[in-house]
Amino acid sequence: MSRNLVIGDIHGGLRGLTQTLDLAEVTPQDHLIFVGDYIDGWSESAQVIQFLLNLNKEIQCTFLKGNHDVWCHDWLAKGQLDSTWYKHGGKETIKSYDNINRQEKEDHIAFFENLQNYFVDDQNRLFVHAGFTSLEGPAKEEHPSVLYWDRTLWEMAIDCNHLSTTDPFYSERLQLFHEIYIGHTPTTKRNVFVPWKQSNVWNTDTGAAFKGRLSILDIDSKEFWQSDQLCTLYPSENGRNK
Repeated sequence: MSRNLVIGDIHGGLRGLTQTLDLAEVTPQDHLIFVGDYIDGWSESAQVIQFLLNLNKEIQCTFLKGNHDVWCHDWLAKGQLDSTWYKHGGKETIKSYDNINRQEKEDHIAFFENLQNYFVDDQNRLFVHAGFTSLEGPAKEEHPSVLYWDRTLWEMAIDCNHLSTTDPFYSERLQLFHEIYIGHTPTTKRNVFVPWKQSNVWNTDTGAAFKGRLSILDIDSKEFWQSDQLCTLYPSENGRNK
């Protein structure tokens, strides 16, 4: 039976990704939806991209764009080195490309260029890296960067969690979709260590960039699988725990 599986922010943690895919017993019948931020943090960012390129040949994958992916693409394709990016995982990502050949880099550039800003499935479930601010939905955002950076949607979901959808104070944005799946804002910041639902928003970023785990969530059954803490899979590294 095919499943729709959403995967949280990976942040260069290839070992966490392969471990979690194994735990979920992913098969070619499944559809994998990645919410972005594939790179920056642990030491295998370039290797994560190479793995995903190969995985996409065997399994249907939907790849969304995260803010870290924009930074990395700018560096690979244009030679632009953002100082903020460099301090927040970019340094480790650049190092991971030491043994990546020219053709592989071109393939990675194409991967980043083909990332989707958001995805809506046939059950009106939205998948986006961070959020959106337009009351007409992500398609009407004036600046696509909002979709990679916004945290107000998640904050709104937390604020509205105790409200009925018929309450006049319930967010109009949240009512646009049956469910919304995001990453970007680690649940671990609020001491939650598993995929977390607030209102109709599921946050799948369980802190893999830091001391958390990588998560895969079955969006139909809500069963989930998690890697070990990434810091235990890369014991000699700091990730973004700086």
